[in-house]
Amino acid sequence: MRVGVIGSGEVGQQLGAAFATLGHEVKLGSREPSSAKIRAWLDKVGAKASSGTFDEVARFGEVLVLVTAWSGTESAIKLAGPDNAAGKLVIDATNPLDFTSGGPKLAVGFDDSAGERVQRWLPQALVVKAFNMVGNMHFFRPQFPGGPPTMFYAGNDAGAKAQTAKILTDFGWESVDLGGIESARYLEPLAMVWILHGIGTRGWNHAFKLLRK
Repeated sequence: MRVGVIGSGEVGQQLGAAFATLGHEVKLGSREPSSAKIRAWLDKVGAKASSGTFDEVARFGEVLVLVTAWSGTESAIKLAGPDNAAGKLVIDATNPLDFTSGGPKLAVGFDDSAGERVQRWLPQALVVKAFNMVGNMHFFRPQFPGGPPTMFYAGNDAGAKAQTAKILTDFGWESVDLGGIESARYLEPLAMVWILHGIGTRGWNHAFKLLRK
């Protein structure tokens, strides 16, 4: 499978490397695809990895993963070209974090979400919210004493969600479908719970687990 990663920060690099480890071809998208940071990532990941502009990445990927900082997300989508995402699964891993007043808070909430905005900006894409509620160091094959943690996801298209669930299983997660993309209104605050616990404890080795009886 060809995976296009829109965003080249730590989140994008971790997800891109994970897909490459599973044998997928990965193209990492950046405004500066030939930067030293990108070259170092390419050397580390190996032959399955390449880099390009956002437009090139969106054309390349059969599946796209959106991992930009929220402040640059709409711009990155415009540069990628919404038509290039038509009919494709787009995994939205963004969180609408606002740092203007110091510590992080949500810039979007209550009656809207980043996931819903991404779906509006990519009207022909199949957007699924996932990978937004845990730190990037735990994305791939997470190891916790209580067993695999739970990744909640949400989106409007049943086929895209089934594909996302398969990816999550391949990555080592239990996954739970929360319904339509509007459920991103609850997944993004869950990310804030993860962040605030990390700040309070000065540790980042935690994840959520849905317990059943």
